[in-house]
Amino acid sequence: MSRVRVLHDAYLFQWSVSTVTQEPEVSSKSEIASKPEGGTDKFDLKRFLAETRGELDRVVWPGRSQLIGESISVLLIVVASAALIYLVDALFNWLAGLIF
Repeated sequence: MSRVRVLHDAYLFQWSVSTVTQEPEVSSKSEIASKPEGGTDKFDLKRFLAETRGELDRVVWPGRSQLIGESISVLLIVVASAALIYLVDALFNWLAGLIF
């Protein structure tokens, strides 16, 4: 086994152990105290809409050229995938015709 492979495996093991053994985040006492005992918060539509608006304000929307370029990329990948599936299907149909 090469030295690079051993170091890579050791790194992955260290990473997996550290992610498993991390302590979960504990809420602060004020957060725990502010929640009702049963854990059921009443739905507040105004608060929900305000928070949604705040999140949408933080979104970085793509520009026109980026949107067009990425849309074309997605369409090309979809067409290529469909063509590949068609070719594999045609191959299996041809093979099935030879066998049966």
